[in-house]
Amino acid sequence: MPRGKSRLAAAAAGIAMLSMVAGPGPVDGAEKRAPSSRAAIELSYAPLVKKVAPAVVNIYTKRVVRSAQRSPFFNDPFFRQFFGNRLFRGRPRVRIENSLGSGVIVSADGVLVTNNHVIAGAEEITVVLSDRRELDAKVMIADKRTDLAILRVDTAGEKLPYLEFRDSDELEVGDLVLAIGNPFGVGQTVTSGIVSALARAAKGVSDFSFFIQTDAAINPGNSGGALVSMDGRLAGINTAIYSSSGGSVGIGFAIPANMVAQVVASAITGTKIIRPWLGAGGQAVTTYLAESLKLRRPVGVIITEIFPGGPADAAGLRIGDVVVSVNGREVEDNRALRFRIATLKVGTTADLAVVRRETPMKLRLSLRPAPEYPPRQLTLLRGRHPLAGATIANLSPALAEELNLNGSLTGVIVIAVAGGSAAGRIDIRPGDKVIRVNRSAVTSVGGLTKIMRRHPERWNITVRRGSQVLSIVIGG
Repeated sequence: MPRGKSRLAAAAAGIAMLSMVAGPGPVDGAEKRAPSSRAAIELSYAPLVKKVAPAVVNIYTKRVVRSAQRSPFFNDPFFRQFFGNRLFRGRPRVRIENSLGSGVIVSADGVLVTNNHVIAGAEEITVVLSDRRELDAKVMIADKRTDLAILRVDTAGEKLPYLEFRDSDELEVGDLVLAIGNPFGVGQTVTSGIVSALARAAKGVSDFSFFIQTDAAINPGNSGGALVSMDGRLAGINTAIYSSSGGSVGIGFAIPANMVAQVVASAITGTKIIRPWLGAGGQAVTTYLAESLKLRRPVGVIITEIFPGGPADAAGLRIGDVVVSVNGREVEDNRALRFRIATLKVGTTADLAVVRRETPMKLRLSLRPAPEYPPRQLTLLRGRHPLAGATIANLSPALAEELNLNGSLTGVIVIAVAGGSAAGRIDIRPGDKVIRVNRSAVTSVGGLTKIMRRHPERWNITVRRGSQVLSIVIGG
């Protein structure tokens, strides 16, 4: 084939799905096909952009940052010897820090969504509409666990353009999407791409690491903007990028619309975000486990722990069962299982597809929140002992959910460690579970507090850190 014709064919293949933007959107189940003529290749995203772009806004925030004023002689040993900490005294330095991001209007009466990290710590939040009007915004809900924040602006009775949610579970790899936001503060920008992957992990972004991956260009400032499907609905909230340079390299992540819709519903009804609790823990089925369990392929979560009296226990789930789907949606690992349960409503039920000893079965799970029992009893340990300076709490299912913990749901966990404290010097860290001190097992905050009042010549403290069990010996 001549080189010119080869390039034309490649261009046609690269935009094969553009024919779907000519009308209001594809009908569910409609056949997807390559363009059949040159006219089809020349179709544009413009009608879709005109429809959805007015619902995407720019967000500007201001926060006051206070820092201690340091003497220019701070690092001089001579001056420190004679003047000590007096060099630090003085008025704190105050500066105004500005940041920017994007947001999406999801209700005509002025409710909009952005990322929590866009507005975190902000003292002023300004929303700039597509027609350049500026409105002050108030925070309705800020949810660190999902990195979502729901804001409201006063529309004075005016109906604003907004985007409806799409069922993000309907997305498929290869579907066309648009990303709309305010990258680098240059103003509203539209980029196009495809859904590159589903159920992707992005470490450190949120507790529910289950993202839509796209190659539509996403850059700093796009956070909180819209990922829009070809039917003009909101498929996700653009949140993070994978990059070594800080700019787009074609790997962006969006929070699925199904998770966003749940947080928005809580904000509108004025209720606390309460997510369902499975009441069980497990591990992903590996190739080795799949062979030993005689599964056709490595998929699902094998249950290794069940909380007595919890939803999983009541549903009849047993240790050794493999959960392969929730309401017909396949679960590949623990992240997928947590996400599927978290996007459902408390008070409803879910159907679990389970394999038990090579036999497929269905179980009905009643969805209820994790119990706050025992009470967490937050306590700062004081005194002359190795754990002084550590803030501890009783571990409960509710606290384990908040801290995104897998495994045991009982015991005593470290919540915080004061800088320069005795606990900090022996490398005790937040998230450590205190298992034993000397020969005494630790089961409660009250019990640990009593143990630490003793004054032995030698301390032997055992903690669990993730999958590791560490022993710390002091003295003797």
